[in-house]
Amino acid sequence: MSLTIERGRHDRIGATFDGDGVNFALFSEHAEAVELCLFTPDGMRETHRLRLPERTGWVWHGRVPGLCPGQLYGYRVHGPYAPEEGHRFNPNKLLIDPYAKRITGHPRWSDALFGYNPGAKTLDLTYSNRDSARFMPKCVVEDPSFFWGNDRPPVVPAGDSVIYEAHVKGLTQLSGAPHAGTFLALASDRIIDHLLDLGITAIELLPVQAFLTDRWLVEKKLTNYWGYQTLGFFAPEPRYLSQGQLYEFQHMVARLHSAGIEVILDVVYNHTCEGSELGPTLSFRGIDNRSYYRLAPYPRHYINDTGCGNTLNLEHPMVLRMVMDSLRYWVEVMHVDGFRFDLASTLARDDDGFQPNAAFFSAIRQDPVLNRVKLIAEPWDIGPGGYQLGAFPHPFLEWNDKFRDGVRRFWRRDYRPAPELAARITGSAIQFDHSGRAATSSVNFITAHDGFNLMDLVSYARKHNDANGEGNRDGHSENHSDNMGHEGPSDDPQIVQARALRRRNLMATLLLSQGTPMLLAGDELGHSQQGNNNAYCQDNPISWIDWSDIDQDMLAFTRRLIAFRRNHPILRQKRFLHARARETDGKADVLWWHADGRRMTAADWEDPALCWLCVEMRTASGTPVYDDLEYALFLVFNAGPAMTVTLPPAPEGQVWSRRIDTAHPESPATRLGDGRLAVSAHSVSALVLEGRR
Repeated sequence: MSLTIERGRHDRIGATFDGDGVNFALFSEHAEAVELCLFTPDGMRETHRLRLPERTGWVWHGRVPGLCPGQLYGYRVHGPYAPEEGHRFNPNKLLIDPYAKRITGHPRWSDALFGYNPGAKTLDLTYSNRDSARFMPKCVVEDPSFFWGNDRPPVVPAGDSVIYEAHVKGLTQLSGAPHAGTFLALASDRIIDHLLDLGITAIELLPVQAFLTDRWLVEKKLTNYWGYQTLGFFAPEPRYLSQGQLYEFQHMVARLHSAGIEVILDVVYNHTCEGSELGPTLSFRGIDNRSYYRLAPYPRHYINDTGCGNTLNLEHPMVLRMVMDSLRYWVEVMHVDGFRFDLASTLARDDDGFQPNAAFFSAIRQDPVLNRVKLIAEPWDIGPGGYQLGAFPHPFLEWNDKFRDGVRRFWRRDYRPAPELAARITGSAIQFDHSGRAATSSVNFITAHDGFNLMDLVSYARKHNDANGEGNRDGHSENHSDNMGHEGPSDDPQIVQARALRRRNLMATLLLSQGTPMLLAGDELGHSQQGNNNAYCQDNPISWIDWSDIDQDMLAFTRRLIAFRRNHPILRQKRFLHARARETDGKADVLWWHADGRRMTAADWEDPALCWLCVEMRTASGTPVYDDLEYALFLVFNAGPAMTVTLPPAPEGQVWSRRIDTAHPESPATRLGDGRLAVSAHSVSALVLEGRR
C-alpha cells in the first residue's frame, strides 16, 4: 500500500485520528530527523518508514491520510550519539511514542534494546547497530471515544473520604469475578458490592499506566508487580486489559462512579523505566535524552533523586507539558477523579533542591481541569532534603508516615508514645496547619502497599523477604511491628486473640482520627503476605487476596468503624483542634482528660509510664454555625492494663454512651449513667452523647 505524508499539525502531540487520517507529532529539541514506522497488525513486519516532514519549534509533525485507529506504529529518531554531551540518539532503536494511548505489550529483553553494546568494555560509550524493532511492543493509534451516558464524578469532599489502596490484580485475581486480574474484574459486582458494603468512597489504584519489568527481575523469574517503572504515561497497562481495548478501563470507571466510588491513580512522573546510562533505549532516551532527563554536571550520567537510575526533567517546558497533558487526559478522557504522586518531592526539584512553588505545582494549581480533582503527594524522595512532609501547597493532600509510625509505636508501647499519638489523632497540626491548609490534608494510614500489611504487622517482628531473591536485604527494617509472642502464624488461642485485638485497635485509631483515612486492601479481610514487607515482585498468592479465607469478624468491625466515622462529623473536620474556645458557647474544641476525671497537666504528659489517652473532641473553634452538627465525642486509647475512667460531665439532660469497644467488638451501645467507664486492657473506646430516657 502506497502512503503519502502531509504537513500535519504541531499542536496535537501524539497520534490523533481526525476521521480520515492520522496526525503524528513528536517533541524533540535536539533531533536531526524523525521517522514514523508503521507495522502490520501482528507487529512483526515494518511496512513503511516515513520522515516527519515538518518541524515547528521543537515539535516534528506530519499527517498520513487514510490511516485508521488500530494502526501500529513507532518512531526512529536521528541525531548525535554523544553520551559525554548528554545525547543518545540511535535510529536503530524503535521508540515508543510518549503520547501513545495504547501499547501492544512489553519489550522482550535482548541486548538489541540497548543503545550501546552491553558486552563492550566502555559500555554506554559504544554504539549499537542492532535493530530493536522485533523485540519492542508497538504503539496503537486509538480513538478513545466512549459513550459515558450519565457518568458523573462523585466529587466526595476530602473530609467524607475513606480511601482504599488496591492493586488491580491483587484485589481481583482470586475474587471469582470474570476476567480476573483486570480492569473488568475490578468493575464486577463482587468487588463493587464489597467496597459499597464496607463504606469506601475512593479506590486508589497502584500504577496502571504501562510499565516495564526490569531485565534482572525477568532473569530471576520474578515480575514488576507494583508497576513503578512507567513506559507510557498515557497508555493503560496491557496486562490489565483482558480484551486489549481502552473501553475496559473506561467501563471500570463508569461502573465505580455509578456506585459513588471515586477512582484515584497512583502515578509515577518522577522517573521512567529506562534507568541509568546503562539502561535500555525504549522511548524518552532515544527521542531526546538531554531534554527528558535531569543530567549530572558530567551529562553522561543522570541525577538520581528517585533511586531508579534517572529523574524526569520537569524544568523543561515540553516535558512539563507532557505530564500536564497526561494528567488532563486521564481526567477528561478516562474520567478519573484524582492522582497520588509517587516520590512527589522529585517533581518539585531544581538545581537548588525542593521548591514548594515549583513550576509543576504552579501549573496544576492554575489548571481548570486538574485543580478540581484530588491530588495526593508522597512527600519524600531519596535526594538531599527529600523529606518534605507538610511542605506541599494547597490543594495537595499528603501521605503522613508520621501518623503510621506514631500509631504503631503507641500500640507497641515504645518509650513515651502518648504525646505523639495525641498529635496524630488531631490531624498532625504541626505539619499541616499553615498556609490555609485543612486537617484533611493529612492522609492517615497504618499500612500501605510498601511495608507490612495489617495482619503481618501483628504477626512478625522482622521482615521475611527471602522470596524476593535479595537475601532479605530489601524492604524496611524499622517496621515498629510486634509478633505478640510468636514469629509468624500461630494456633495459640491467646496469641490469635491478642493479634485480632491489636488489629482492631490499629484500625479504630485510624478511623477515629482527624484527617483523611486510607486503608490497604485486604487488611479488613485478614490477608497476610507471609511477612514480606516489600512484595513489589510477587505476582502470586503472597500478594493476591484470598477471598475464600476471609476474617469475617474483622470485616464486620471495619464496616462498623467506617459507619461510625460517617455518622459523626466531629471525626471529619476541616479545621484543626487546638483547645481554643468556641464563639458559640465558649467551650474548648478539644479537652485532654486524666483517667481520674481531671484535666491533664504538663507533668502528666511528661510521665514516661503514660500509655493511654482520654480525649473529648468537639466541633472546632471557628466552624460556621451551619456546620455545627454535634456537641462532643469521648475517645479512650489504652495501650496498658485495664483501667476505670471518670468521664467528663455530660450536658444537662444527656448521658455518655459507648458505641465502640475494641475489646468487645460486637457489644451493643452501653449507656453510662454513673459517669464511670470500665476500659479493658489494650483497647479503644468511643463514646457519644445521648438524651436521658
